[in-house]
Amino acid sequence: MKFVGVDELPGPAPTQHGSQIDHSFPFLESLNEVLETNRAEESHSHVHRMYFLGPNTFSEPWHLPHTPPEQIKEIVYEGPFNTFVDEINAIATYQWWEGAMYSILAVLAYPLACSWQQWRRRLKLQRLRIKVAATSDLMLAYVDFFLGGDEKRTDLPPPLRQRFPMSLPFGGDGSYMAPFCLHSDNIVTSLMSQSIPPTTTWYRIVAGLNAQLRLVCRGRLRVTLLPVLRWLESHANPALRIYGARIDLAWFQATACDYRHYGLVVYALEEDNDPVSVRSIAGAIGNEESCANSIYKEDSSGHLIEETLISQPHRSNESYRYILSLSFMLHNTKPVGHQDLVGLVISMLLLGDFSLVLLTLLQLYSISLVDVFLVLFILPLGILLPFPAGINALFSHGPRRSAGLARIHALWNLTSLINVVVAFVCGYVHYKTQASSKKHPFQPWNNMDESEWWIFPAGLVVCKMFQSQLINWHVANLEIQDRSLYSNDFELFWQS
Repeated sequence: MKFVGVDELPGPAPTQHGSQIDHSFPFLESLNEVLETNRAEESHSHVHRMYFLGPNTFSEPWHLPHTPPEQIKEIVYEGPFNTFVDEINAIATYQWWEGAMYSILAVLAYPLACSWQQWRRRLKLQRLRIKVAATSDLMLAYVDFFLGGDEKRTDLPPPLRQRFPMSLPFGGDGSYMAPFCLHSDNIVTSLMSQSIPPTTTWYRIVAGLNAQLRLVCRGRLRVTLLPVLRWLESHANPALRIYGARIDLAWFQATACDYRHYGLVVYALEEDNDPVSVRSIAGAIGNEESCANSIYKEDSSGHLIEETLISQPHRSNESYRYILSLSFMLHNTKPVGHQDLVGLVISMLLLGDFSLVLLTLLQLYSISLVDVFLVLFILPLGILLPFPAGINALFSHGPRRSAGLARIHALWNLTSLINVVVAFVCGYVHYKTQASSKKHPFQPWNNMDESEWWIFPAGLVVCKMFQSQLINWHVANLEIQDRSLYSNDFELFWQS
């Protein structure tokens, strides 16, 4: 028995002839083929994948329960397993000061809080990497169990059909910064290929599902999951029915802090199969009974209707990020194409935004130096940082890196609205004060009429709102370059 962690980066699935390769990420194809061969051989000894509980936040870090899953109870000793779990849980726990720093940054500069959290997550994963792998958003981690070279069992490892129903939790949490995503690495793909052709079917289903999951908003699951349900019934399951399989959306047992993992349940489709019977997948998430409740139930006519999952509450302890995720300015959209044009307009708006910021500060300086400091430091430098953040995002290399930086730019753009509100308040207070006292007439630096003090701050608000929508399109264009993934036509989707 051995514990092995595979490559945590999602990247492309195993290289196949005729498949598209993202050349923005350098690699050696010959070496890549050798590695994929080794991983395919490794998957043949794969017994079980055990997922961590928790979203890897400072308040609820990753952790494993001490009771081994049913799938591996016969091939591990409970004592060494508990020692292993204690070691992993101790490493995965964050120090109090890490959470305290995050809380301070979340109040002063939320984009910095996000960067701080991801940095600490990466450091944590580096310490766990020998035995643990994770998705690229660093929110879903797992441990793979393999048979050792000298272990001989006729019943292990089990074939795919014996693993059904099989749980595939999503990475991410449905927020703007970490949308839901199905992580299908080489081992999962190799297992699924026992029944489903990876090149023609499984890769396309994963890509199409992830495109739909991008649009799911954690604060509005009841509404935004409905298109995903319809897509599964109209695009995914009809194609899987040929291979005798089906996938359903599911949620898994909540943790102690009421955090729920969402994901898929894959099971064999038989004539007497009842999707509602898929209720319990022991050991899928940690070792606790992972109640994979199908989102479907039968109505009186035997058809499936969408109900169970959507009616479930979904709470989060990250209240400030939860508010941001509900903002109409921050949401994932479908790609619109015209990437060069969108980038050009964003560049023009960035210059216009920065010019309006300078004009606003000069106008406030003509009133009072105190007002300038208030606008600059409530929140600290928030009104100045969107410009360099936007330039960094536009001129970075690689779609994955550019998309991540564009999301940070979107956070700074939204955060700076607080500074603009402070500018509004300062201008309004001085306008009212000067209007009631004629001893010192209100005279802005550019001799504008005293009733026009609001023009520059209002221009900033409009500019930032336009920027926000364009950034959403820009991110979508970078992350989804195949627009046929959103096609409602079944034939067009599968022919692309």
